[in-house]
Amino acid sequence: MPRLFTLMLAVFLILATDACTTFRYYAQSVSGQMSLLSKRQSINQVIATPGIQDATREQLERINDIREFASQHLHLPENNSYRSYADIGRDYVVWNVFAVPEFSLQPEVWCYLFVGCLSYRGYFSEENAQRYARELEQQGLDVFVGGVAAYSTLGWFDDPVLNTMLKWDRVRLAKVMFHELAHQLIYIKDDTGFNEAFADTVAQVGVRRWLIATVQYELQMKFDQEMQRENQFVDLVSRYKEKLVALYNNKALSENTKRMQKNSLFTQMKEDYFRIRSTWDTDEGYDKWFEAGLNNARLAAVITYRQYVPGFLALLNSSNNELSTFYDVVSTLGKCELSLRHRVLSARLPKFDC
Repeated sequence: MPRLFTLMLAVFLILATDACTTFRYYAQSVSGQMSLLSKRQSINQVIATPGIQDATREQLERINDIREFASQHLHLPENNSYRSYADIGRDYVVWNVFAVPEFSLQPEVWCYLFVGCLSYRGYFSEENAQRYARELEQQGLDVFVGGVAAYSTLGWFDDPVLNTMLKWDRVRLAKVMFHELAHQLIYIKDDTGFNEAFADTVAQVGVRRWLIATVQYELQMKFDQEMQRENQFVDLVSRYKEKLVALYNNKALSENTKRMQKNSLFTQMKEDYFRIRSTWDTDEGYDKWFEAGLNNARLAAVITYRQYVPGFLALLNSSNNELSTFYDVVSTLGKCELSLRHRVLSARLPKFDC
């Protein structure tokens, strides 16, 4: 595994004079990735295993079909990612830690080898993630730890399908696979919001096209309804983001006053959600997200993934909904200065000039 050797060598050379805590972090990252890769088996071999459960075989066969659609119809990378399977024996592969100052919605960032700076820090151990989150809380930061069932190594390795993914329904499975493959196609260092929103856009569009192409119209209608609810949720988060930013930027208020008004806004936000929730004809919603307790880190995590999706959809529309053209446009935008990228996406501009 030449890439793995290169990664390990680079890590240990760079960290030879670095802090002990940084060394430990990279050591757990390398160890976790090596452990995951060592468990890979060809999906076709797993399917052919005598005694395999019918549900597992059917899900893996479905994954093969989705993977082919991704490359043939969505023009996503044609490689060996998601053509192998690994059972890691747990519900999540990593746990991401988000941290935001008490009076801000600008997330903390951590910088890494190869991928640049991200607005979260990932751990292969929930215990380690929670320990680090407690350290950040002691510094006065709002924190949120979220379990992640799949992630992309951005083409460094052939990412396997994980047992964490098999419990999903076919729509969520397709959405996550399209999302992670999109990261392999286009990834801009030091811009988490851009990368996640681009991948989320590809995932949404990809799922719709897959459902139509495979004549799953009932699931398509269900997915469209789900996305309408998700958009209502994101709009709610965005509205309260603006209110919170205005509060935090008000220099005339004391910290105690800001703290009380912050809690009041979170209470109002939860009440507004349940009013919206009462209009939904489904048991599926975001109740658990609200009931877990609101803070800046939870809001920032949502905003990171969804803030620029409307801007990317505008670029897709101006590309005549041709994905290949859209990818070229996004790649060009990724070469622009960060502030210009964000202005183009925030304003939903169909055209731009770097």
